[in-house]
Amino acid sequence: MSKSGVGVMVRGRTAVWAAALGLVAGLPGVAYADGAAPGPLPPYRAADGAKAVEGKPSTADAPLIEAGNVYEDTLGPGERLYRLVLDKDGSDVYVSAVVRPATGAKVSGGDGIDVEIMTTAGRSCPRGGGRANFGYDAYPIAAAGVRRGSEDEDCAPAGVYYAKVTRTSAKGYDQSPWPLEIKVQREPGRGPGAPTAAPDAWPSGAPVLPGTQAVPRSGGTGFNDARALDAGVWRDEMRPGQTRFYRVPLDWGQQLGLGAELAAAKMTKTYGSASGGLTVSLYSPYRGLISDKDVSYDGKQAGITLEKTPPVTYENRFASAGTVQPVSVAGWYYVAVTMGAKVADFTEDAVPVPLTLRLDVAGTPAKGPAYQGSPAAGGFGVGDADRVAAEEGLTAPEAAEAAERHSTMRIVAGAGFGTGTVLLLVLGGWTLLGRRRGRGPTAA
Repeated sequence: MSKSGVGVMVRGRTAVWAAALGLVAGLPGVAYADGAAPGPLPPYRAADGAKAVEGKPSTADAPLIEAGNVYEDTLGPGERLYRLVLDKDGSDVYVSAVVRPATGAKVSGGDGIDVEIMTTAGRSCPRGGGRANFGYDAYPIAAAGVRRGSEDEDCAPAGVYYAKVTRTSAKGYDQSPWPLEIKVQREPGRGPGAPTAAPDAWPSGAPVLPGTQAVPRSGGTGFNDARALDAGVWRDEMRPGQTRFYRVPLDWGQQLGLGAELAAAKMTKTYGSASGGLTVSLYSPYRGLISDKDVSYDGKQAGITLEKTPPVTYENRFASAGTVQPVSVAGWYYVAVTMGAKVADFTEDAVPVPLTLRLDVAGTPAKGPAYQGSPAAGGFGVGDADRVAAEEGLTAPEAAEAAERHSTMRIVAGAGFGTGTVLLLVLGGWTLLGRRRGRGPTAA
């Protein structure tokens, strides 16, 4: 081989490693609090690859929706129906609905959404309905319905079912259609001997929240770009009428304690307080509402502490309490924090208000149930990649991009290693040949 050929190989190897280094330099960073300027609030980020669908008021025309997919529709007051074709495999299927009112939409405390799964005979699956109401403001809310594949004779057989999404709206309040996001998730069934009763008791009460220095992490606009958090103290900023979303991985046996605080705002005038000035909502991995709470805010200070969740156990799904049922599967739990729009009446919108989140994750991860399949395919469970995303504060899109870059780097690094190995073999061959030539011909 000529020296020019070796030069090509060296240059090729250099280019390979340069590409790898470029990928490292291009890894996404964490988007921290942005000190948003005045202007429209960022819109809810829809799910990538969401499919358009049009729900119908009659089961006769209901469109098909399938597990593993996300759909986009619009929803005015009233009912919309969607068709499901389910297997008799003991699996649980969840259908969630997220409505996104326009900023400033007028809603009442009784307005909200219901989701339920029904048989072709019109019977609702037991303990399968979910509801979420608005508080004092219009902001994204979610509810979920479920079909328990092994709990009820009417809902166990394979065949056609219907998901009914209902929006309630009082007279005199916003009646316009709102964007609707529907997600269908499947949790595999369990083998023989699976529990069928709720636990008798569990550790409960107020959480002990950390008091360490806050670390900046900015929340997302919805479920699809929620910022990952783990135990600790986190700092963000909010404007009136804004909702920030975060996600926390909870494994089997773990409990979540959560507190949120709004600090002092830059006041423009004296004001009593804004009802619902701070609202905190907690959702399950299938977007079922676990609990929510709101307090007034006078521009000086406001805080909310949610009661510690029960430990994540499979048996919780058989409980009667709505705050226990959804805490029945491991995965990403979602936190939504809203600052009331009326806060703008007495604060300077150009200056975001500091938000502090305090999270405590208690309990050692326990062994999960013996599923008849992989729960990860349905978006459930906590893996190593999820723990890394929580440590680094990645949204789901950022985590997917990081994984793709990591995969590319491995390919590039492998190519570089292969080129280097060939180069070393060639150089070794030259050295051996040179030594033989230096010794001269071997004596006979």
